[in-house]
Amino acid sequence: MHHHGGMTELGPFSFSNVLTWSPDWVFLAAALAGLALYLLGVVRLRRRGDSWSVGRTVAWVLGVGSVILVTCTGLNDYGMVLFSAHMIQHMVLSMLSPILLLLGGPITLALRALRPAGRGRPRGPRELLVALLHSTYVKVVSHPGFTIPLFIASLYGVYFTPLFDFLMQYRLGHIAMMVHFLATGLVFFWPIMGVDPGPHRPGHVMRIIELFMGMPFHAFFGVAVMMANHQLVKTFTTEGAPPGTDLLADQKLAGGITWAFGEIPTAIVLIALVYQWMRSEARLSRRQDRAEERSGDAELAAYNAYLASLDQRNRRPAADAG
Repeated sequence: MHHHGGMTELGPFSFSNVLTWSPDWVFLAAALAGLALYLLGVVRLRRRGDSWSVGRTVAWVLGVGSVILVTCTGLNDYGMVLFSAHMIQHMVLSMLSPILLLLGGPITLALRALRPAGRGRPRGPRELLVALLHSTYVKVVSHPGFTIPLFIASLYGVYFTPLFDFLMQYRLGHIAMMVHFLATGLVFFWPIMGVDPGPHRPGHVMRIIELFMGMPFHAFFGVAVMMANHQLVKTFTTEGAPPGTDLLADQKLAGGITWAFGEIPTAIVLIALVYQWMRSEARLSRRQDRAEERSGDAELAAYNAYLASLDQRNRRPAADAG
């Protein structure tokens, strides 16, 4: 971080300045660890002769990449002094990265890649993961009655209260806030994406309803920020911002970003849901076809026998009459 008592000479908020490399080591280390562990799991499955879809791996890599993109570039420095830049970070971390990471199916991969502990052995990482997935804590944390209010509170509770200004004073506070955005997104979209097993497995319709329940609050928040005619937070000041910044205009832009961004994940999730739905329908009909093939021959034989018996009964009287 190039912060010298809050007086940083940041150039204009431009694409090239945003894409300069400026790593936040906490996020970089975590992202690289997440990438390494995932790829290790994929390699282990492949070596064992099991398959793991390339699409999942690509989604995970893109998800990790999106986290690095908003935390380890100039955007993170601008996020300290510009509301709009901060909002881009918040939106990506809470609504784009989680979806991509969840499409990677990390829990499924972990359950397959971790070896079960043998008989009489102490519980290994796989058993601990299974226990965690079945725990009351995870049941509560992944329940829509918890995730939807949490998702909404992460917007209204952070920016419309003194919380944001308080957290932004400390580097640790800023990191905690970013981690919270990512975590909130992960628990919110986890049951909705339905890729990984979890305690809360709603059907397709329920998942679409859950997705849409949070969205009006999200859109309304964006509009409220756009329409506010005073500074909502004290963190962003003219001194800190790039020269010539109109802070109120920047705040309106932040609201616009929030409002518009709600559509992106909604679209991605809906496409993913419809695709999964079609595949599950296809699987269901394949299963029914297979079941029919197995029992169908027997049914057909029984039916033919029944027809034959009718035929015999119909023939007899005719023969008598002859």
